[in-house]
Amino acid sequence: MKEPDDHDTDEGKSDRSQSGTRQSPGSGQTASRSTTKEDDKVSEDITDETLTEGEKSFLVDDDSDAGHLERSSSSFQDDYQESTGESQYMKTPGSAAEEAEEEVKKKISESFFYDYMELVSMPFVTPNSNIPLDLLTLVHSFGYDCQKRANLQLLDSSTSMYIAGNQLIFLNLKTKQQIYLRSSSGRGIGVIGVHPDKTYFTVAEKGISPEIIIYEYPSLRPYRILRDGTDLGYAYVDFNSSGTLLASVGGNPDYTLTIWNWKEEQPILRTKAFSQEVFKVTFNPEDDEQLTTSGSGHIKFWEMAQTFTGLKLQGSLGRFGKTTTTDIEGYMELPDGKVVSGSEWGNMLVWEAGLIKVELCRTGSKSCHQGPINQIMLDEGEVITAGSDGCIRIWDFETIDTADIIDDTGLLEIEPINELQVDKNVKLFSMIKINETGNNVWLAQDSSGAIWKLDLSFSNITQDPECLFSFHSGAIEALAVSPITYLMATTALDCSVRIYDFASKTPLTHVKFKQGGTALAWVPQLVSYTGAQIVVGFEDGVVRILELYDPKGLTIFAGRKKFLDADLHLNHVFKPHTACITALAFERDGEILATGSKDKTVFFFEVEKDYKPIGYITTPEPVCQLMWSGVSHPDSTLLIICENDYVLEAPFPTPREEGENNDAVSYEIKDMCIKCFHFSSVKSKIMRLIEIEKRTRLKELKEKEKEERRKRLAAEVRKDGEMEPQEEEEEEEEEEEVEEPPLPEIFIPPTPCHILCGFYSGPGKFWLSLGGYDAGFLYHCEFPPYDKSSDITEKKDEPFDFRFLEDTEDNPIHTITFSLNQDMMFCGMRDGAIRVYILSQNDSSLTSMEHYWHFSIHDNDYGCIKGISTSYDDRFLVTIGADSNIFVFSIFSVFELMKSIKAKVPSPRFGIETAPIPKDIEDPKAYSIENARRKREHDKLMKEVEEIKARKREQLKALRDQFQKLLQMNEELPKHMQFKRTDFDIDSKIRAEINRRTVYKIQQVEKELAWEKEKHELGLKKLQNRFRDSLESDTIVVHAIQSDHKISSYRLTKPSKYSKFKRASQSERRASKLERFEKEGIGRKDSQKDTAGSISVQEESVIEKGKQFRPRTLSQIMVENQIEKTKKLVLKAERARQKIQQRKKQWEDLYKSKPADDYEDPKDVQAIKEAQVYMGDFNLKTAPDYKIPEHMRINAAKKEEELGQLDSMTHSKKMHMNKCILSLRDLKVAVIEEIQCLVQELKNIQSILHTSRHIPIPQIPQIHPEEVPEKRFHYDEEILLAFKQQQKSEDEKIPRAEQAGSTAASGRFLGHPSLKDGDLTTRESLARTSKASTFSLEISKLTEFEKADPIDVELEIMKRNEIKNIYMQQYLANRIKELVVTFDAELHLLRHQKLKLDTQMKLSDLHHVTLFQEMLLLKNFEKQENILQNSVNSLDKEEQDMQRKISETLKEMEEKKNEITRLQDQEKALYAGFQAALGENNKFANFLMKVLKKRIKRVKKKEVEGDADEDEESDESSEEESSLESSEDESGSEDDVFDDSICPSSCDVHLFELALQLREKRLDIEEALVEEKKVIDNLKKEYDTISKKVKVVATNLNAAEEALEAYQREKQQRLNELLVVIPLKLHQIEYVVFGEIPSDLSGTLVFSNRSLGRLQERIVQLQEENTKQQKLNKEWRERRKQLIREKREMTKTINKMEGTVRELMMSKFGRVIDLAALQTLSVNVTLEELKIKKLRKELLNAKEMKKWEEKIAQVRWELMVKTEEHTKKLHQMNDLCMEKKKLDSRLNTLQNQQGNAFQGPRKADILAREKVTELIQFQAERIVALKKEIALLRKKDALILPPIQSPRENQ
Repeated sequence: MKEPDDHDTDEGKSDRSQSGTRQSPGSGQTASRSTTKEDDKVSEDITDETLTEGEKSFLVDDDSDAGHLERSSSSFQDDYQESTGESQYMKTPGSAAEEAEEEVKKKISESFFYDYMELVSMPFVTPNSNIPLDLLTLVHSFGYDCQKRANLQLLDSSTSMYIAGNQLIFLNLKTKQQIYLRSSSGRGIGVIGVHPDKTYFTVAEKGISPEIIIYEYPSLRPYRILRDGTDLGYAYVDFNSSGTLLASVGGNPDYTLTIWNWKEEQPILRTKAFSQEVFKVTFNPEDDEQLTTSGSGHIKFWEMAQTFTGLKLQGSLGRFGKTTTTDIEGYMELPDGKVVSGSEWGNMLVWEAGLIKVELCRTGSKSCHQGPINQIMLDEGEVITAGSDGCIRIWDFETIDTADIIDDTGLLEIEPINELQVDKNVKLFSMIKINETGNNVWLAQDSSGAIWKLDLSFSNITQDPECLFSFHSGAIEALAVSPITYLMATTALDCSVRIYDFASKTPLTHVKFKQGGTALAWVPQLVSYTGAQIVVGFEDGVVRILELYDPKGLTIFAGRKKFLDADLHLNHVFKPHTACITALAFERDGEILATGSKDKTVFFFEVEKDYKPIGYITTPEPVCQLMWSGVSHPDSTLLIICENDYVLEAPFPTPREEGENNDAVSYEIKDMCIKCFHFSSVKSKIMRLIEIEKRTRLKELKEKEKEERRKRLAAEVRKDGEMEPQEEEEEEEEEEEVEEPPLPEIFIPPTPCHILCGFYSGPGKFWLSLGGYDAGFLYHCEFPPYDKSSDITEKKDEPFDFRFLEDTEDNPIHTITFSLNQDMMFCGMRDGAIRVYILSQNDSSLTSMEHYWHFSIHDNDYGCIKGISTSYDDRFLVTIGADSNIFVFSIFSVFELMKSIKAKVPSPRFGIETAPIPKDIEDPKAYSIENARRKREHDKLMKEVEEIKARKREQLKALRDQFQKLLQMNEELPKHMQFKRTDFDIDSKIRAEINRRTVYKIQQVEKELAWEKEKHELGLKKLQNRFRDSLESDTIVVHAIQSDHKISSYRLTKPSKYSKFKRASQSERRASKLERFEKEGIGRKDSQKDTAGSISVQEESVIEKGKQFRPRTLSQIMVENQIEKTKKLVLKAERARQKIQQRKKQWEDLYKSKPADDYEDPKDVQAIKEAQVYMGDFNLKTAPDYKIPEHMRINAAKKEEELGQLDSMTHSKKMHMNKCILSLRDLKVAVIEEIQCLVQELKNIQSILHTSRHIPIPQIPQIHPEEVPEKRFHYDEEILLAFKQQQKSEDEKIPRAEQAGSTAASGRFLGHPSLKDGDLTTRESLARTSKASTFSLEISKLTEFEKADPIDVELEIMKRNEIKNIYMQQYLANRIKELVVTFDAELHLLRHQKLKLDTQMKLSDLHHVTLFQEMLLLKNFEKQENILQNSVNSLDKEEQDMQRKISETLKEMEEKKNEITRLQDQEKALYAGFQAALGENNKFANFLMKVLKKRIKRVKKKEVEGDADEDEESDESSEEESSLESSEDESGSEDDVFDDSICPSSCDVHLFELALQLREKRLDIEEALVEEKKVIDNLKKEYDTISKKVKVVATNLNAAEEALEAYQREKQQRLNELLVVIPLKLHQIEYVVFGEIPSDLSGTLVFSNRSLGRLQERIVQLQEENTKQQKLNKEWRERRKQLIREKREMTKTINKMEGTVRELMMSKFGRVIDLAALQTLSVNVTLEELKIKKLRKELLNAKEMKKWEEKIAQVRWELMVKTEEHTKKLHQMNDLCMEKKKLDSRLNTLQNQQGNAFQGPRKADILAREKVTELIQFQAERIVALKKEIALLRKKDALILPPIQSPRENQ
């Protein structure tokens, strides 16, 4: 490697030898561990954000050391020592700083390059194996990982670059040659990127601490290496526009975003991008300091910001808001900083300031793409989007850049400029432009497996999309190689089968099917000699046999298109399985084809008989591999490997003879002897054995060491004998100290591990490779003997041998194949690597499997090798992987390969052109072979059953016919000889049982059809709800009877939402439920109060009535007289006062009613306003400076209300017309009923008259089906049966007639009820017809009996009757005609009215359209208008608040000024008072005045006091300071210094103290003045501030009002643009040019006649009003002069009357008095109230004494009664005690003692008597006291009573 002079040489790094070390599981992991340790050490000292220059160089130095360690092949101990040394170095800050300073000066030379051979990953070869490193050499790659992000880059116009596993492929688009660049890490490549100058490209690796290698192009030399950018792999890299910086973002788990100075290999900034997967990172092309990242459910905007700690990356996460969160794959930065991104649903999102500004969609809310948008680009002023729908759309950049929301949806509809649909089933993932001058050509990555060349010039010579390369999409499932040439076939789940010539590196052909392919096998040469057939198994269980041929060998006809190199022909197709086919295998002789599937079956086919099915066997688990035994085996057997832990061996199936299988129901082979091996895990046992062997070897080594030591010690002991026992003791102690750890436990996984692959090793023996826990070994197994009785699920079998596979515990072998000589075993690994084991010949036991070659080819994360195979001559090896890659390798050989090898495509067989192509099975639900056979057998059985049923039915029919004949013969017999119907019943129970079964079957059928019935009922209800319930009235067509005229009603739906709902406004808002409830509650309360009041009034009235009938006492009469007298005096004074107050109020009202000098009449003001609004020169609404008045502004709510009014009006008119038409229909029904009755009567009359006298009977009118549409929904069983019969007959017709018949049947179905109910007769009409019929019957009866010749009287009577009947006949005919004519006249009249209404409705519909358009337009303007209106309202409110604050401030300032004036007045009063106290000629006046006026600085009072000590100290200090300051002020202000603390000897002490007190008051006043002045100053400042704000707010308010007015004007202009349809007649058009109507009427105005008449009348009215106003003005001027004269005269009269009143007062009272005070003078109310109160008190006391006396008498009476009762009780008790004593005398002594307790008086009675006595004494004393008090109160000089109170107050 070439290194610069200023870098240390890599001396410690070991060289790679050909047989040397590999970067694989062992050493690779140790290197990564050491690197991780160093990274952890470095991360302790370096933050992820800001790095100084010294830190950057220090980090790079550590990274380079880490990289050297990673590339070294030293042992783990060496790595650990290096990392330890590195960490010690890092711990010394001084040396680190010095090293950093030195590294700042060092720079990497621009001519420095790394050595590619030292960086590139090499294959691993086991040491001492002599296996060449170039055992396999990559020849060609046929695959392409089309689903990998950004996996298509362009280096120049002819060279593209993409990742294929561990290879970077450079593809020449012209020559299609490939150049390969291997991965350096050996763990795969994450992402690639290209420098803007196309001179460099980056390869971001995968693995532990992967590197980013920057290569120079076209030399492909490694130029720079960037280290420690992520943990496991990179997701995306991108250069800035100048190419100086590189941004990289890591994948899971760290998602680290790093900005690199890549030329210096230094990271500039680093941070975590997001917590979820990040797809992409890019620089802003216009600003390198802005970046964008996007990924799973997020987009993030980054900016490099300079902070005080240095440069940082600041990220702002995009907030989706109301928009659904989406994964963002494609985005684009706009020049102004906005970002346009895609979404999963196909719309574009415009981001601004971290928020979605607007969402872009196509017209009609269609998404921009049908699916995610994967890339957005800006090219030549146009925005290009590529989506998963295969479309490329071109959008206008200006439209997207200036896009903004217009409504609440956040959507903006735009349309693309151009559009290109690439092809069907194309999913565009990324695009890149080819830099060709004059061309607009792009390369596109199609995730469906293609690379497209697209011409986006959109001109006349634009080329169609060209598919340059086609590949498999997704994992490749199967591979097969031709047995005779260099051809291979592959298939995948993308439904394609592809054929390749891997020798000439050419894809030949491909074919696509409906389902994906899962298995593949090339038909052996024994079956197809030309090797032209392949067998493909698909995921739906279908097997197809395809034949490959060279179409150039066909006969060429004129006009035939150009042939490809190869083509495929479908030979056979069959479906043996119902699930995915997993394996196909031909028997070694080519006689049998076996197919395995996930449906747990293996099917066998006989190849020679066109793949005739033999049968199938079932397996316990899904099949994963099939393998027939080789030639070395004596018998041909099939090895069946199942997914989990079963392996089966099936013998060769014996094909059956023709006709042998015809009677079989199934193809299942049940008699096959199948051996089974149920694998049981033995890995834990193997590990245990390995551990035991290891320990035994260690023991043997220790024993040898001990033996050698003993021998050595024995030789030494000969010299010194004392040493031997000590040594032996030490050895024994050592042996005791060493304790062996426990052996590994035996473990069997709970769920069986998957068997990945296997192969035969001998008869009944096989090798297996397993995944999961059992990985890491190859297990050699043997089938146990066949035992039919054993259960395979219960038994467990163990392998008898194994082979250890190095480094495969987490990376098992997935597929195995051998070379032709069996000397090489090729293994495909899970991580995409190839491992080749070198074997000895005929080594089926793999005893020589030791040395191997290992190399990573496919992607290590998802590139598991699905298939591996060698060519027919072992020259090539082909591998397929789950990463969509197909690699072809040349196998090392001592013989050189030919320079140009090409596979030979088989020639077409004769007649392949005309051979019929079998019908393909495209339906995935088609029957398999087994299911088809079972279905065929079932159909056969059902056919036989149906034949038996038919025979039975024929027998039953014959018996039924015979029985009918017997019944007919019985009826022909005489009645007395006939049998009864019940006599034919052989057994009545049989009929009863049949009836019971019939009822039961009917019930069962009803139950079975219940769901269908409910379903159809629900369907009918839904149809009715959808189409019928929304109708208020259906169309009714009423036909005239004699003419073809008809009238139809309106088909009315329910009123629209506009007529139902109105937006609630404050003025017209319906009261809510709560408000109504509150109102009702208040009303109820009031009613309850009223009722309660009425009840109380009634009670009071009853009481008053009771009082009126009671006799009044003398005292009451005295009190009432006194009260009445007082009330009269008070009332008189009150009336005088009220009169005076009323007079004052009248004068005040009179003065108030006097108008001010600037008074204006409100009517005049209103008239002036109306004149200003409605009069003058106004602009039209179309004028640009038209100003919309406030009351004429319209919004969506008002327009909706107007629309609702129109709808409700039209609805009501249509409803009224429908009612009229309905009543007309009812009239027709009544007319028809009456005509029916009249016709019936006419018929009865004509039945009597002679036929010569008959007149034509009028035809009865019929009711048309259109006149009774409601009858269409009336049906009965007969109608339904008839309809069913019609349907059956129509089903038998041809499909064309079926459609016409269905419509006719529906018409008949609907029309049938009307025909059935054609004669709509009521009960009255039926009664009339019945009466008429009875009358005719009576007449007919009379005529029957009258057969004799009539006499003259009878002849006269008959003649009279005839004349009467003729008259009645003519009358009835005329009556019928009159009814018909009257009805037709009514219909004509109503039809004329409806035509007028139709005209009005059409006009209203036109008006409705106009209103609806206006409403939609207003809704579009509503949001912005509300915003502007809210802005105006908020500014207006703010201005009002500020004006209120200004007024409050002015008011407060006025109050403070008044306060200052008051304080100044107090100060003046203080001085004046002190001057008065001094008196005149006081010699100490000057001294005391000085004391009073002395200025002293006082200490302000503390609001919050602290601790006592601190307060005292602060007080002392403040006193000292104040004394000092006061002394200084005094010394400075006055010349004479005097002591004001001591009063002079001859001065008055009181005056001195008064001066001191007043001085304190003066100081308080001065302090208050200072405070008030400060407050005024603050208020002035606040006033000035608010005034400035008011001006600003007023300016903003004016601007907002102007904006609102401009918006209103714009809205009006948009409204003016709406077209309004006005139908006019020619005579209404008065705008005529040269006597003709001009073609352009845009300059005309449309006036209604009424409006035009009003305008003309208004001119006359204005002239009259003008004359009238002039006359009124003159009259009011005269009136004003007259009022002035009257006012002067009234003033003189008032002055004269005032003088007269003054003279009268002086003459009467001697002075001027207040007459109002004299009139209001009244009695002493207090004294009168006290007197009345005294009287009332006396009355109350008398009443109370009387009550107490009554109570005492009552209590005495109760006491006497109680005493009597008590005495009676005592006597009774005494008698009882005596009786008890007599009875107790017979008892014992104890009972006698107990009985003594009842003798004598009881204590309770004694206590009760004492209490009653005390109560009586107390009451007697109380009575005496009350009497004394009453006597005292009756005296004149008693206590003064309290004032009189109202009864309510007394209560």
